[in-house]
Amino acid sequence: MNTLTIFRREVEQYFTTPFAWLIAAAVLLLTGLLFNQNLSQAARGATIVDPAFIPSVFSFALVFFAPLLTMRLLAEERREGTMELLLTSPVDEGSIVLGKFLGAWFYFTLLLALTLVYQIILLSISQPDIGHSLCAYIGIWLYGGATLAVGTLFSALTENQIVSAFLSMIALMLLWLGDSVGQVIANLEVARFVRTLTLQGHYSTSFAAGLFRGEDVAFYAGIIVVLLFLTMRLVASNRWR
Repeated sequence: MNTLTIFRREVEQYFTTPFAWLIAAAVLLLTGLLFNQNLSQAARGATIVDPAFIPSVFSFALVFFAPLLTMRLLAEERREGTMELLLTSPVDEGSIVLGKFLGAWFYFTLLLALTLVYQIILLSISQPDIGHSLCAYIGIWLYGGATLAVGTLFSALTENQIVSAFLSMIALMLLWLGDSVGQVIANLEVARFVRTLTLQGHYSTSFAAGLFRGEDVAFYAGIIVVLLFLTMRLVASNRWR
């Protein structure tokens, strides 16, 4: 019940904060422009329409947008001194972290759902692989949850929102670039190992290609669970300061 209360509070803040609307506008503008460009190139025969194009755009955009969505979650509570009030109320740290994370993930889910209009446009002008599109969207939804878990962890580390966003971006950029590094390593075993440690490595070769693999779902779920657990421990440590 406490988790649901905090979740509702976070969702309300997203819809009443101008910054959140600006993020939504930026995401939709970026995806709209890139989708239009992709269609134009496909019309000229320069490329083919990829059913996973928009989710793949998100896979890179989340490096920057996820930290912006999560930077205030816990850092703001610490900066304003309300974290102590939450911890002294009948609300455990698990409810605090989970409620805030689910609020951010719900907001991301709505943004992702809005881009389904591009799939409707594709259906009206061609015959895209629906299964491929669905797989890519499920993958990027899980990918987004993992990036938000990273941001939530760094938001618990500092009371400065800018520092939180900066550290999150660095971490997510490394997790994104790791896939590219793995592609150029000559040793196949080392390359495979490097790619299995990255968020992008579990998306680009499976979900983005229309493949649904349990090991990739487990990877993202594991990242979310582990990082949220660490975040809960960080929040709990505030009880003893």
